[in-house]
Amino acid sequence: MVAAVGEHGRLPQSDAVTWESFPWEVVDGALVPKVLRPPLHAEPPRKGDPGGDPCPTCAGAGGETRIWENDRWSVRPFHRSGMPLVLFLEPREHLDFTDLDDDLAAEYGRLTVWLTRIMSNLPYVGRVHVFRVGDGVSHLHVWFVARPERLPGIVGSMAMEWDDLLPPPPEEVWRADLGTVARHLATHDGRALV
Repeated sequence: MVAAVGEHGRLPQSDAVTWESFPWEVVDGALVPKVLRPPLHAEPPRKGDPGGDPCPTCAGAGGETRIWENDRWSVRPFHRSGMPLVLFLEPREHLDFTDLDDDLAAEYGRLTVWLTRIMSNLPYVGRVHVFRVGDGVSHLHVWFVARPERLPGIVGSMAMEWDDLLPPPPEEVWRADLGTVARHLATHDGRALV
């Protein structure tokens, strides 16, 4: 269960309010959408795109934290945070969604279903949200977010907004869940690394 902190039981404010992409601001005491900036001449390059910074995934970022892999895909955790578990499914090769051939796309589909089933059966998980953003890094990384069960305000597309507000699960529970996911996924394909 989550323990509220601060005045009136509120959790601390997220750093997301300082992001340039955060769409809201307070004007005259009311929460309103920010003024939309004019369009750019072209999409800016992402990390891993020609003209952008190097791809951190291909450079090995997160490679030491992989919990599962096969010859084409790997799974690694996001850092321990307010959601019970957040994982990334990534191709081992530098590819984006639009680069997947039919065989890789079919394998992606199977892995997505298996990961979602496995994570959904962890204790205290209400649902598993699966999404891809893709504006920062061109190397495909699909998010698998296990949200806590029985907390009615932490649902739907806004659930992830709570990730850096909620206290993280105990480290031993988080690590045990990583091992459970890796071992169960390895019963279908690949190898557990934890």
